[in-house]
Amino acid sequence: MTTAISLNSGNTAWLIMATVLVLMMTIPGIALFYGGLVRRKNMLSVIMQSLSIVAVISIIWVVFGYSLAFGSGFDGNLFRYGIGGFDKVMLKGISLDTITTGGIPELLFVMFQCMFAVITPALILGAFAERVKFSGFLMFTILWSVFVYMPMAHWVWGGGFLMEMGAIDFAGGTVVHINAGVSALVMALLVGRRNDYRPGKPITPHNIPFVFIGTALLWLGWFGFNAGSGLAADGLAANAFLVTHIATCVAAVSWMTVDWIVNRKPTTVGACTGAVAGLVAITPAAGIPGAICIGLVASLVCFWMVAVVKPKFGYDDALDAFGVHGMGGMVGSVLTGVFATRAVTGADGVQGALYGDWHQLWVQTATTLISVVFSAVMTFVIFRITDAVCGIRVMRRVEEEGLDVYEHGEAAYDM
Repeated sequence: MTTAISLNSGNTAWLIMATVLVLMMTIPGIALFYGGLVRRKNMLSVIMQSLSIVAVISIIWVVFGYSLAFGSGFDGNLFRYGIGGFDKVMLKGISLDTITTGGIPELLFVMFQCMFAVITPALILGAFAERVKFSGFLMFTILWSVFVYMPMAHWVWGGGFLMEMGAIDFAGGTVVHINAGVSALVMALLVGRRNDYRPGKPITPHNIPFVFIGTALLWLGWFGFNAGSGLAADGLAANAFLVTHIATCVAAVSWMTVDWIVNRKPTTVGACTGAVAGLVAITPAAGIPGAICIGLVASLVCFWMVAVVKPKFGYDDALDAFGVHGMGGMVGSVLTGVFATRAVTGADGVQGALYGDWHQLWVQTATTLISVVFSAVMTFVIFRITDAVCGIRVMRRVEEEGLDVYEHGEAAYDM
C-alpha cells in the first residue's frame, strides 16, 4: 500500500476535513437521529451507546483493527483473503513521512478509515434500541467489529477476494450498510420485540426536531463519507459530492410523496427517513452517475420494507436499521452494476449493464449476497456468545421504566 509518493497538501487538507465530517455523522448525527426516534426515557442510552462506540472502536482500530483490514502480513498466503495480517499492529512501520494513495499521510488514511469502523456498528443499535443491556451491547459491538467489520473491510477495500473479484464499493455500501443492516435484522429477531411493541402501530418518537437535526448532520457528514472516499480533491470527489446530494433529494421527495398518498399527510420523520435511504443507496455508487434513479428506487424499496413488510412479519426493527440501511445498501450495490460508467471509473475502468457490460452486475449481485450471508451468520454466532457470557436483553421492569435511569443513573430531561 505504501509507495514513494510525494505529499499532496490539497488532498491532505480535504481528507482531514472529510474525516471530521464522517466523525460528525456518529456524534452527534446518529446519536440525535436515533435518540429523537426513541422515547425520552431511553434518549441517554442511545447517546451513551454512540459515544462509547466512537471511543472503544477507535482504540481497537489503532491497536490492531487497521492492520487486520489494511495490513499485508499474509501476502502470499491463502489466509490473506480473510484478514490483512498483523504487520501494522499499533501502526508499526507508519511514520509521519509515510505517504499513501493520493499523496496523503498514511496516518490520515488510518484516521479516515477509523471513522468508517466507528459508524458501522453505530447503525446497528437502531434495531435493538430500548431493550438491550449496556454491557451486552458493548461486548457484542467489540466482537462484531473485530470478526465482521474488519474482515469485510479487508475483502472489499484491503486487497481481499471481493476486491480481486472486481466488486465496486466506492464508500461502503457493502462494508458499512449491508453489513450493518443485515446484522441489525438478525439482532432484532434474536433480541425480540419490545414488550409494548405492536406490529403496524409505530411507537411515537419523543423529539422529532432531534430527528431533523440528526438527519441534517448525517446529510452534511455524508459529503465527507462519499466525496472523501476517492482520497483526492478532484473531479471524482466533485461527482461524488453532486450525486450524493441529488440522490438524497430525490429519495426525500419520493418518500414524502408516497407518504402523502398513503397516509394522507407528508411527515417530517418520513422525509428524514427517505433522505437517509438516499444517502445509503448512493454510497456504493457515489462515483457513478444514475443518482436520480438510485435515489428513487431506494426510497420506494425502503418505504415498502418499513411500511408494508415490517408490519406484516411483525419483527421489531425499532428504528428501521435494516429497512433503510440494509435494503438501501442492497439497492445501491446492485444498481452500481447497472450504472457504472467509464466516464467515472476511467478509460480502463468497468462499466455496467446500462452500457452493455453485464459482468459487473453479476459481480455486484454476488458481492451483495456474500455480504448478506456472512453478516447474518456471524451476527447470529456473536449474539449467542454475548448472550451466554453477560446477557443482552434487559429485565421487563427496566424496559418499562427506561434504560437511562437503570443503566446509566441519569435522565435526559428534568421534568
